[in-house]
This record gives sequence, C-alpha cells and structure tokens, in this order.
Amino acid sequence: MEVYLDNNNVTRIDPLVFEEMIPYLKDRAYGHPAALHGPGAAALEAVEESRAKLASLIGARGEEVVFTSGGTEANNLAVIGAALASRSRGRHVIVSSIEHQSVLFSAEKLSSLGFEVDYAPVDKEGFVKLDELERLLRRDTILVSVNFVNDEIGTIEPVRELVELVRDKSPEAIVHTDAVEAFIKVDVDVRKLDVDLATLSSHKIHGPRGAGALYIREGTSIEPIMYGPVATSKLRPGLENVPAIVGFAKAAEIGVRGMEEFTRHMRALRDKLMDGILDGIEHTVLNGPRELRSPSNLNVSFLYAEGEAIMMMLSQHGVYVSSGSACASRLLEPSHVLKAIGRSHAEMHGSISFSVSRFNTMEEIEYVLEVLPRVIKRLREMSAWKPR
Repeated sequence: MEVYLDNNNVTRIDPLVFEEMIPYLKDRAYGHPAALHGPGAAALEAVEESRAKLASLIGARGEEVVFTSGGTEANNLAVIGAALASRSRGRHVIVSSIEHQSVLFSAEKLSSLGFEVDYAPVDKEGFVKLDELERLLRRDTILVSVNFVNDEIGTIEPVRELVELVRDKSPEAIVHTDAVEAFIKVDVDVRKLDVDLATLSSHKIHGPRGAGALYIREGTSIEPIMYGPVATSKLRPGLENVPAIVGFAKAAEIGVRGMEEFTRHMRALRDKLMDGILDGIEHTVLNGPRELRSPSNLNVSFLYAEGEAIMMMLSQHGVYVSSGSACASRLLEPSHVLKAIGRSHAEMHGSISFSVSRFNTMEEIEYVLEVLPRVIKRLREMSAWKPR
C-alpha cells in the first residue's frame, strides 16, 4: 500500500480539475491573451473567467486578483511590492517569526534595501503574541504580514483580531496574510478578514502546479517586482499559464463548495492518526495546538529518533511524509517554526509532518498506525540516544 501524507508540501491533482484543463492543453484558447485574434481572445476570456470565479470564492472582485506562478511569487510581490510602494511613508515592516520562507526571505531582502524589519514572536503553540505585536507596531509601520494557517504545525492565527490591532495602532499599515495553507480548509473571506493582501496557491488545493494568486484590495498600492510585456496585469508581466489558471479556478470551486464535507473527513483521519500516535507510541510530543488547528495537519516529534531516518524508513513501507519542515526537507538546518515555538534540539530533529487530504482513507491511516510503531521501535533500538 502507498499512503501519501505530504499534502502540506504539494497535493495530487483532482481528476475533475485535470479534465477541465485538458482542452486548454490541446486546442482551446492556445493563443496569447494579449493578441487580438480569435485564439488570443479565447485565452483572455479563459483567464478573466477564472479570475472572476476565484475572486467570488474569497469575497473579492475580479479586478482585485492577480495571477502568479505560485505562492512564493505572490508572497514576494506582496511583501516587497507593498513595502516599495509605501516607502515614502515609512520603512518599518513586521512579519511573524513562523512565516513561510518566501515571506521571511522577502523580509531579508527588504532589510538589505534599508528597511527595518521586526519579527513578531509566537507562543509555544505558534500563535502570534498580541501584546508583543502591539509593542512592535509604530506610526511608521507600513506593512504587517502574518500567515493565516502555518503549513508546518497547522496553527490557525486569529487574523481578524490581528488586523484590528494593526488598524488601531498603525492605521496606515498594509496587512498581508499568506492564506496558501488556509484556502479550502478554513473560510478565506477577504472582506471578513479585512486584509489588504492575501496569497493563494493552486498546488495546495488539488490544482496544478505553476499557478497562484495575490488578492490586492482596491486602493492598495503595490509596485511590480518583475518587468516585461504586459498581457492581462501590469503588476505581473509575461505570458499567463492559461491551462494552470483554469485548473486553479476549478480546484478552488470544488474545494470551497465541498469544504464542509472535505474538512470533516480530513479531521476524522487526522484525529485518528493523532490519537493513535500520541496514545500508542511513547516519548512523543505534539507540535502546535490541538484546537484551532488545520484539519489536515499533524506534526509530532519522536524523541530518540531522527526525523530524516523516520521519513526514509516510512518511505520504504510506502508511507510518504515530511521531516522537520515541508519546505526544508533537503536542508540541514532545523525547522525555524519549531525553533520559534521553543522546541529543543532533539524535538526539532525528531519531528515528522503528516498531512492528510480528502483523497486519503481510514484504511490508509490504519496502515500507517500499523507500520509507524515498528519503525520508531527499530530506529530507537539503533539510536545512541536512550530514554532516561
């Protein structure tokens, strides 16, 4: 049996999404969206229909959505583009300490350009400390970026509460949320959240890779970070990936309309796995909260075992997970998220991220709970680390 539990990294494409894309990969709308001929007009129509569909699913207007190549590009555009556009009002930026690396690296780039960047700390469950954020906010703060759902430990941040705090203390600041991990798992309504910018990505919602989006509230100033010929958006030049955009919109439609059913299924699988691990395997630590957690996410540290070894041995049994961080599995550095919530060296290096999707089954979870204890037992027998 093969069990894919690395959905926080990338999801499999929904067959219905693939079917929607096939004509656009063959002979439909194959022209350049900026061209005035028939195939170009068909491509433009496909992009604009997809834009309107995606916008309606998040409570936005079509003109407020810019398509990108994925979440990383959208986060770069949000953080760097917003800061550059607002630099005449100030140069102070705040991001949380557990942001996706695309946000953190964008913040580092701003630092190199002369901006002052502060990192809002989080508590042991990954929630931004509101009192610390309030302390950091200033009149010259121009941008605050906090992810909606952490892709590593599943923490669902109280985004609306954070926005209200920012509006009170730094009313001119632009507020961005990376909603890539949140979309179709929790309600992402940009009007209710009252954010100025929100990042989405197709690859996390059973859509194709190579498509993402940035919601930009009307009136929010953003400078482009890429330059070239314009097709449908001045902020994002270049040729649009029409098949991927069509697939992205279809995946979003399926995910939002079925969200209640899908999240109920994922939560049942996740809870079965969580209880089976924490109750059935000694020396385990849950990373992140039990409540206010993404229904798909489980992150556990297995003491006295190396995460990479667990991941590789599980892979030999057909179980595919991530170690340390879904976006840092090939790096030697420990997870910055686990470090931020105060985990010890041993806890960080023994962490495994399990992430379910609507396509997983209870039979698969039972198989994992059959295999995993044997893997942990074997690795602990081989390890130089021993329980006291």
